[in-house]
Amino acid sequence: MAWSVGFSLLAAFLFAAAAALQHRAARRAVGCATGPVESAGLIRRLLRDPVWLTGWAVNLAGFMTQAVALHLGSTGLVQPLLVSQLVFTILLGTVGTGRRPARDDLLGGTAVSAGLALLFTVPGAVPPEGEPSRPRLFLAALLAAPLIAVLARGATLRTGTVRAVLLGACAGLMFAGSAVLIKLTTADLVHRGVAATAVDWPGYALAGTTLLGLLLEQKAFAAGSLPAAMTAMTMTNPVASYLLAVLAFHTHPPRTASAFAAVSVSAVLITAGVAALSRSPAAAARSGTPRR
Repeated sequence: MAWSVGFSLLAAFLFAAAAALQHRAARRAVGCATGPVESAGLIRRLLRDPVWLTGWAVNLAGFMTQAVALHLGSTGLVQPLLVSQLVFTILLGTVGTGRRPARDDLLGGTAVSAGLALLFTVPGAVPPEGEPSRPRLFLAALLAAPLIAVLARGATLRTGTVRAVLLGACAGLMFAGSAVLIKLTTADLVHRGVAATAVDWPGYALAGTTLLGLLLEQKAFAAGSLPAAMTAMTMTNPVASYLLAVLAFHTHPPRTASAFAAVSVSAVLITAGVAALSRSPAAAARSGTPRR
């Protein structure tokens, strides 16, 4: 478990660093516009931007680190820890500015840390490791697809922060699905070999969900505030991953009063912490947008 936690935190840091780089490039690519951006044109401009390419390389390193963490632990363990990437985003937002984290930043980081500590120290709060059920995964995909479609459609009708939040939530759902598919693909590679993995569907589904998630992420960054987009992704990903761990891995939700209370209080603490961090002036400085 300790190794899984360590790799999860490292992945969170790398994702935060990648987000800061890619957000800067995405905002520059659209000239700070807040309306809808044509996807193909945006991607062409980003592929010519060395800052975005550096962010992509860092993001790839984070993806590989996450895969190691997921191989060593369950999605219910790894994905909630990725909430800490918003804390790292705030810390990175102070680099080179001469600023210290504000009081709200410290309170938000403390709340997130306390929520995660509570979640992982109370027995039964985190769903245990379980065997994946592919039929249940298909059911989860059928339930998630219309939700993603509705959120994406809503994003096309809005601008600014609301658009960033809706697209960020879509990206968070896609990344939660990718986490499950990473676990299936890694298990195929380790236990069945490359040849068997090449003819199995999870690897191809992983490529599709990851690419779509990255596109939605870039559009969320281009739409407005980095804190708004990061908050939506940061909260949607672990919640969806937690539900997927219960639904698709033949495991069980919290069964004792203490475990249920730990999950509930952790959710409140993490949500409050993320809300405080999302309003951080350090994050606003990093994103190049005013504090909201």
